[in-house]
Amino acid sequence: MSHGENEESAESDGPEAREDGLRGRLVRAGVELVNAEGAQALSLREIARRAGVSHGAPRRYFPTHLDLLSAIARQGFVELAARLAEEDREDAGPRERIAILARVYLDYAGARRGMYELMFRHDLLESGRLGLRETSLPLFAHLTGLVARVTVSGSDADAALRAGALWANLHGIAQLWHWGSLRLATGGADPAPLIAAALDAHLGPAEPTP
Repeated sequence: MSHGENEESAESDGPEAREDGLRGRLVRAGVELVNAEGAQALSLREIARRAGVSHGAPRRYFPTHLDLLSAIARQGFVELAARLAEEDREDAGPRERIAILARVYLDYAGARRGMYELMFRHDLLESGRLGLRETSLPLFAHLTGLVARVTVSGSDADAALRAGALWANLHGIAQLWHWGSLRLATGGADPAPLIAAALDAHLGPAEPTP
């Protein structure tokens, strides 16, 4: 079957269903590609080939390459949010919940390296294509809300600033851990102590367990 025939026979429930189906296939193909080969592999031609459509088909649903990349990155934020929701414990204190968020974030960065790098590409976030910022910002708002509930003695920094500094620290840990720099510098084989140190630095020392 040719690419063109594959496109036309992919969905049989009418034009709207066919368009949604092909659009979804392109995004799914991109997600599989970035997870397998990294963000650098996300060419329009390769995504189309993996989706089983002609190389011009993505332009019908995504006017620019940036639009398609944004749609793929959006799936990464959806997946990360789902993982956080699954691991979060609403009955725990805010600091413990931040520690869970930090661990899930680093685990995701390690397990979905290509997607993680795509999600935080400056050009995608800045463009705001397909509501990508509206998908990513709730995660930061969730962190900020938890940080606001942690009292830091003598601190007059607002919660958004403290959350931003903590996130930057976690992002740096994720990057340097992936590159091997932190393992070499600290001699550690587990990033957990680094997470604990980051929380202490930005939220103050944890209260001693009774």
